[in-house]
Amino acid sequence: MSEKSRDARPSADYSGKTVDEALKRASSELGLTLDELDYQVIKETSRTVLGLVRTGEAIVRVWLPVSIIDADLEEAGEVEPEATSEAKAAVAPSVPPAHGAKLEHVAEDLVSELLDKMGLLAAVEVSDPGGVVGKDGETSPLVLNIVGDDLGMLIGRRGETLRDLQFLVRLMISRKIGSWPNLLLDVEGYKARRESLLRGLAERMAEQVKRTGNAVTLEPMPAHERRIIHLALHNDPDVYTESTGEDEERKVQILLR
Repeated sequence: MSEKSRDARPSADYSGKTVDEALKRASSELGLTLDELDYQVIKETSRTVLGLVRTGEAIVRVWLPVSIIDADLEEAGEVEPEATSEAKAAVAPSVPPAHGAKLEHVAEDLVSELLDKMGLLAAVEVSDPGGVVGKDGETSPLVLNIVGDDLGMLIGRRGETLRDLQFLVRLMISRKIGSWPNLLLDVEGYKARRESLLRGLAERMAEQVKRTGNAVTLEPMPAHERRIIHLALHNDPDVYTESTGEDEERKVQILLR
């Protein structure tokens, strides 16, 4: 992941009687050290005329450090497979996944609190309670969908902000329940629509490759979208996929076997 500006990363506001107290609260909730916090002081407490007593509350805005996102995304298995043969669903860390009412309750409360700290008027809905084991042995995730007005800032360019926000939520939940949560976060059904669009694109381009015999190179995509293309064509006997390019120019090629 390339270096991101603050505007491209999720943030939340924390308050306290002093700036130090607000930072300690953020540090505790995010599971980060004070040195790892990327923050801006929004409001400081004020002193009385004699300067002896502080009044009001201090507010700091904290951004999740991109280095922490990068390191833990890789640990969580949320890295792109380099070819269809490697295209597997994300593998969680070694801690067991959490399911059931406890996860749902903790996740809903945490996301609602986070949205409130962001100053957003939005609600959290459970789209799928998860916990169902499929034929492949995979357990379906809890899916939370954030609904409201003007939530584009939570999605970001091609869903990159939403992906980072999802990771932040997973990280914060894991600190509370002691295991990595099997959870997906969506905003106004964006992920479902985008995945459907990308799968359709993959299938259409695969048919073109079969028809013409010529490889097709798709436009540059972030890793989580390239993964969708890889997985969509994983079982196609006539074509295979591979990634080319570097950094933000990384893209998927679809080739004839």
